[in-house]
Amino acid sequence: MTDGVATTAGLSPAGRAWRALRANRAGSVAGTVLLVLYALAALAPFLAPYDEGDMDRLRFFHPSMPVHAGGWVEVTRPAAGAVNAYETVPGARAPLRWFVKGAPWKLLGLVPSDRHLFGVDAPARVYLFGADAMGRDVFSRLLYGAQVSLTVGLVGILISFTLGLLLGGLAGYLGGWVDTLVMRSAEVFLSIPALYLIVALRAAFPAHLSSRQVYVAIVVVLAFVGWASLARVIRGMVLSIRRAEYVLAAEALGMSRARVLVRHILPNTASFVIVAATVAVPGYILGEVFLSFLGMGVQEPAASWGNMLGAARSVSVLRDHPWLLFAPGAAIFVTVMTFHVFGDALRDALDPRQESGGRP
Repeated sequence: MTDGVATTAGLSPAGRAWRALRANRAGSVAGTVLLVLYALAALAPFLAPYDEGDMDRLRFFHPSMPVHAGGWVEVTRPAAGAVNAYETVPGARAPLRWFVKGAPWKLLGLVPSDRHLFGVDAPARVYLFGADAMGRDVFSRLLYGAQVSLTVGLVGILISFTLGLLLGGLAGYLGGWVDTLVMRSAEVFLSIPALYLIVALRAAFPAHLSSRQVYVAIVVVLAFVGWASLARVIRGMVLSIRRAEYVLAAEALGMSRARVLVRHILPNTASFVIVAATVAVPGYILGEVFLSFLGMGVQEPAASWGNMLGAARSVSVLRDHPWLLFAPGAAIFVTVMTFHVFGDALRDALDPRQESGGRP
């Protein structure tokens, strides 16, 4: 018996998967980055020095401001005779202050507060990533946008994978007319073109809904449509599992079909479902970016990474103010790549063949 097998012999499958995931350096780093990203999104109102819609009409397209040693930023003013150009005020400094009062907000929508992690005394401003065409802080909008762009994937996956797991499991285990009904319904949903459905839904929603409510509604509807592909895969897995000896033994002991399905069959699809969910989340994130970029998702003044990219699609903006593109573009790239790396590491950790060095 090898050392690797000996050290994992007394562990549960979850324990072995956790140990393998921790041993994967890329997967551990990716998981840590994802935790940090979601923590930043949850604490966005506290970490952001300004509200997502807070405008400064004297500082359109203000470049990023470096923080100097000692914790201060320069005080700027519009340059005379130039448009969207700024000069420093000689001898003026704005020290960074911690836990300052600012725009009111609620932690997770429940706990009210008006404290922000850092800021400067008015009328000075601090723009770590610059300001956009309306004088809004790009850093603050990036944090607020993460709340939309990172959470819609979780909402969509929660709905679509729950439906796909249950319906696919019922179709594969019960068979007969249940299988026929579920599979024919899945084929109908798979035949619906998503883009046309999005456009139709966007036009059908009431005008009084906010842009975030509209987008969440679209994600929910698309998630109800997206269960079909997972259900087909789960059905195939259940067809191969339902004649396993432990399933037949449970049925012989008089367990109900519902209990056999929930306790013995569906848990054996968990490894595939977890990996598939991890890989599918970036699709919802990119879907938000795509919709908001086209103007069918989150609309101004609410922030999302997609409409932040949409504001930077002008050639003049890309040439003169590239930070408007780099900030949301880098956030999207890091998030999507991190999810894919974490999904690959999770797939390897949940692969039972990894315990024996890849031997079948």
